[in-house]
Amino acid sequence: MRRRGFIGLLGGAIAWPFAVWAQQAAKVARIGYLVTGSFESAEAQALINAFRQGLRERGYVEGQNILVEYRAADGKYDRLPGLARELVDLNVDVIVAPATPAARAARQATATVPIVASLMQDPVGDGLGASLATPGGNITGFSLLGPELVPKRMELLKEALPNVSRVGVLWHPDAFGERTTRDLLRETETAAQGLGVTLRFVSVRSPDEFDRAFSAIATERADALLVAGGPMLFVERARIVDLAAKGRLPSMFNAREYVELGGLMSYGAGVNDLLRRSATFVDKILKGAKPGDLPVEQPTKFELVVNLKTMRELGLTISRDFLLLTDEVVE
Repeated sequence: MRRRGFIGLLGGAIAWPFAVWAQQAAKVARIGYLVTGSFESAEAQALINAFRQGLRERGYVEGQNILVEYRAADGKYDRLPGLARELVDLNVDVIVAPATPAARAARQATATVPIVASLMQDPVGDGLGASLATPGGNITGFSLLGPELVPKRMELLKEALPNVSRVGVLWHPDAFGERTTRDLLRETETAAQGLGVTLRFVSVRSPDEFDRAFSAIATERADALLVAGGPMLFVERARIVDLAAKGRLPSMFNAREYVELGGLMSYGAGVNDLLRRSATFVDKILKGAKPGDLPVEQPTKFELVVNLKTMRELGLTISRDFLLLTDEVVE
C-alpha cells in the first residue's frame, strides 16, 4: 500500500469515531412542558421564565442544547390527556407538568417517559407516587403539602384579624384527586372549628364563575377569604385579588405571588422558586437518573408575607407582634 493511501485510511479510521462522538455530544435534549392554563398572561410567563432560569443555571440554553415543546390546555382540563399524548409521540426526553392535573394526565399517557411535577399538593394522595422518599414509577418533583398547611393558614388569619368569624373558602373541585380534595376540605373544617370560625365553601370550576362565587361570599357576609390551592386559581390570581379588593375581603393565600399582586397575606412556598428548582430534576434525569429513584422534595422554607398597602386600603390594623412574625412585608 502506498504511504499516502495508508495515511488517508488511518486518518479516516481516526476521524470516523470522532465524528460519531461529536454527533452524540451534539444531541439536543427535548423537554415537554404541559400546563393547565394558557401562556398568554404575564403571570403564566413568569412561571415559564422561572423554569427557563433554572435551566440556564444548569447550563441549558433553549434553542441551543435543549428544546422545549410547550402545550397548554387553556383551562380546559379535558384537553390534558390529548396534549400529554402529543408530547409522548414527539419522543420527548422529559415531561415537565407543574400542576397535579397535568401530572396525572402525563402519567396516564406514559409509564416510561420521565415526568417532573413541580407543584403537587399531595403526590401520594393523588396516586402519583408510592411515597415521598421512593416515588417509584416515572414521576418525581415537589410536594406543596397542601392539606397539612391549611391549619397554619387559618391560625395566622385569625391571629392577624382576631375579629374574623365568617370565612369564605374559594376552592376548585377539579384541581386534585378525590383523597387529596377530601383531606383539604376536612383539614380546613377542623381548623376553623378549633378557632371558632364559621366557613362558607364556594366552588369554582372555571374563571367564568368567579363573579358568581364572590357574590355568594358577599351574601354570606363573610368577613375574610381563604383561597385553597389549585392551578386554575393560581393562574387567575390577578382576578381573584382584584375581586377580593372590590369586596373589601381580607384574604389569606397559599403563595406569595398573590400578595405581590395586592393580596393581603400568604403562607407557603414560593411557586416561582419551585419552578426554577424543577430544572434540577430535569438535569439529573437527562444525566441518567431514574425519576422513581429521586425523592419527592418538600419546600425547605415557608414564608409569611403581608402586603401593608393592602392592609391600609382595607382599613385594617394588624398588631406589631404579628408583623414581627412575617418573613417579608410588601409595600
